[in-house]
Amino acid sequence: MPDLLALQKDSFQEFLQENVAEDERNLIGLESVFQNVFPLEDTHRNYVLEYSNYFLGLPKYTPEECIDRGVTYSVPLKVRLVLHITDEEDKNKFSQSIEQEVYFGNIPRMTEKGTFVINGAERVIVSQLQRSPGVFFDENIHPNGTKLFQARIIPFRGSWVDFTTDINDCLFAIIDRRRKFPVTMLLRALGYSTNRDIFEAFGSIKSYGLSDRKIEGSFGHTLVEDIVDELTGEIFFEGGVEVNQEVVDTLKEAGIKSIEVVDGNKDFSAMLLLNTMGKDPTHNTEQALSIVYQLLRSGDPPNLETAQKFIERIFFSPKKYDLGEVGRYRLNQQFNLDVPVEDTVLTMDDIIQVLKFLVDMRKGERGPDDIDHLGNRRVKTIGEQLTNQFSIALSRMLRTIFERMNLREQESITPQDLINSRVVTTVINTFFGTSQLSQFGDQTNPLAEITHKRRISSLGPGGLTRERAGFEVRDVHYTHYGRLCPIETPEGPNIGLISSLALFAIVNKHGFIEAPYRLLKKKSKSSYGSKKVKYLSADDEDRVMIAQSNAAMDKNGRLTDDVVRARIRGDFPVVDPVDVDYMDVAPNQILSVAAALIPFLEHDDANRALMGSNMQRQSVPLMMPETPIVGTGLESKVARDSRSAIVSPVDGVIKSVDAERILIRSSEVPDELALTEHTNIVEIPLKKYQRTNQNTSQNQRPLVHEKQKVKT
Repeated sequence: MPDLLALQKDSFQEFLQENVAEDERNLIGLESVFQNVFPLEDTHRNYVLEYSNYFLGLPKYTPEECIDRGVTYSVPLKVRLVLHITDEEDKNKFSQSIEQEVYFGNIPRMTEKGTFVINGAERVIVSQLQRSPGVFFDENIHPNGTKLFQARIIPFRGSWVDFTTDINDCLFAIIDRRRKFPVTMLLRALGYSTNRDIFEAFGSIKSYGLSDRKIEGSFGHTLVEDIVDELTGEIFFEGGVEVNQEVVDTLKEAGIKSIEVVDGNKDFSAMLLLNTMGKDPTHNTEQALSIVYQLLRSGDPPNLETAQKFIERIFFSPKKYDLGEVGRYRLNQQFNLDVPVEDTVLTMDDIIQVLKFLVDMRKGERGPDDIDHLGNRRVKTIGEQLTNQFSIALSRMLRTIFERMNLREQESITPQDLINSRVVTTVINTFFGTSQLSQFGDQTNPLAEITHKRRISSLGPGGLTRERAGFEVRDVHYTHYGRLCPIETPEGPNIGLISSLALFAIVNKHGFIEAPYRLLKKKSKSSYGSKKVKYLSADDEDRVMIAQSNAAMDKNGRLTDDVVRARIRGDFPVVDPVDVDYMDVAPNQILSVAAALIPFLEHDDANRALMGSNMQRQSVPLMMPETPIVGTGLESKVARDSRSAIVSPVDGVIKSVDAERILIRSSEVPDELALTEHTNIVEIPLKKYQRTNQNTSQNQRPLVHEKQKVKT
């Protein structure tokens, strides 16, 4: 079982990368923000401001001192910047470079318990469950009974793009929820200039030789483009004309050898495109660029180049449009593409694939996405939330930097003069102080603390609101199995919108929740349980058959029953053991910490179990703690992982014990733990009658005695 605070602690460590060498940091968290913003240059390229690296100072006080003094537990952030002054004659050469360490404000630091001390009070940043970037398909029913299909590409940052069908089987595009226009107009603006280019992208074109016996198969099909006499330039037939015997005879007489057609009757993509072209007033890229620019900017473009740059900026500019690694990963998964994950802008192929999927939906071959499936929702942990806040802070700071760069005299400027650290401090303090996801820590008891840090909320900025959330969003979904607890949720208006992470679940690098399963090996028509455990996301799990953890096995790990109860997606079929791919790792893996502490939970009514798991968090600690008469075995894990019980950091022997501290003598003591330099004694201070957030008293008593051996 992973550390129950790993969700908070690992995410914050990834954001800061505090223990990673400055030149070996990965492009995530704080490092990614600086790399994306810098280098900067002024309008005349007189100055270039480059980022080198950042480092963190030491905190002024300990967390306990910060609580006593009513201040924030934080560390100073210093950034090493280099200001290059360019040569007046050759702007690509630098005449002077000034390197300086610039103070960027203080960053609140996470305590050992996974909390933040803000103005003397312990706060917790709750993780948020949000719709993932990527493409989503939906269907609606028109009042006249026609099914309408919709695709929406949602980026991490940038314009939303919708593609939709109407009652006349035409395809339309809508950018940023503004005016809708025919899809073919957008495709022309993006480079598919002619009808032939568009049909070719969808693979709809068929070629027929006029002298071929099969030519009759083209009757009723539509010509792809104008058929022109190469000598005179005379148009025999325009594109869009239906092929019949008369057309074939005329073309034969003219010496035309073959024709290209599309089948608007049986080929759905050709039918939808032909209908759409009928509504499209444009015939080439230039016309399309001009009209699309007018629709989006409500004015004529000054020239074609401006219109083209405007359209490219919407979809293909990394500064304006960002699918994020997650969005690119999901598009690759959905359409079997092999675009690198670092390439986070849209490609022409992405748009064509989305439209092809929409055509398949119209055919009835594909269905809409399930918006509540955990493959379509991801967790924004503390690290990602702070990364976003730093991006906001630096984008505000950019204005000041550009203004100061353009105003300053060359001789006197330094990096320190360009940076206003108050901007960063203000944004970060506002987030920790007033964000809906920054909450006053619940310290009623250790379980309440640990549950608060493992909470997953669908509310908050960019999420749902209580009023808008319907029944489907709040309901338990089959993908919650082993990922989110089906029991623990509030009883009031937030029911189903606030959940708790399941015991064994982890959040992967893309923000999707993964559950562990035991891999089964197939040998001679039998399945054997292996010791290998694999974490599966909701999408991966949809493709495999999973047996229960209590399926009967012999001493070799072979599944002994003739048939076993398994599950795949939302079904629970009875199958042959050979068909099973994985097993659950434990019966309690579907539960949260609080629900897993209830003995004989399986005999409870679900509503009473929900109340029980919530009420455990309201119980006050005893003056003289006792072990429960009946427990589930998880109690010690909660005590240890909540950091309420102290665990010895070294193997050794107790040297002395009193009410305030424990001294341990050990053969190997790291320097940072030693009581004094070069000694082999470790001091463990105990919390004595400290005030908690709920105004109760927190006290630790030693349970060891002198000369007792202890282990880590």
